[in-house]
Amino acid sequence: MWLGFLGVFLGSGLGGMARYGVGILVARWTTTAFPWGTFIVNVAGAALMGLIMGAFAGSKIENPALRLFLTTGILGGLTTWSTFSLDAVALWERGEAPMAVGYVLSSLVLSLGVLAAALVLSRRFF
Repeated sequence: MWLGFLGVFLGSGLGGMARYGVGILVARWTTTAFPWGTFIVNVAGAALMGLIMGAFAGSKIENPALRLFLTTGILGGLTTWSTFSLDAVALWERGEAPMAVGYVLSSLVLSLGVLAAALVLSRRFF
């Protein structure tokens, strides 16, 4: 159990540094307002999550600490979009298409709405 916590701790630090590094590099290459750094890490994280989980599912590797290090740790530090994408696809693959669509739509709408409301409140009171 503690090995899993350690893996998540170390992996999230590496993933966070990677996200920061991508943001710096992309800022040097682009001048648009589009958040290319975030876009790149989100798409890359989703692709990596699929590759990693597919590799674990198709192999005889039984190493929960390694899986946690790579997925919850590195990819979680890089982007939470990868986990969100995995959860949505897992629902879809289990035949829960309406729930998958509801999860995606409600997550986007509520997250954006709550963030906007929190910004308004914090700007008003701080």
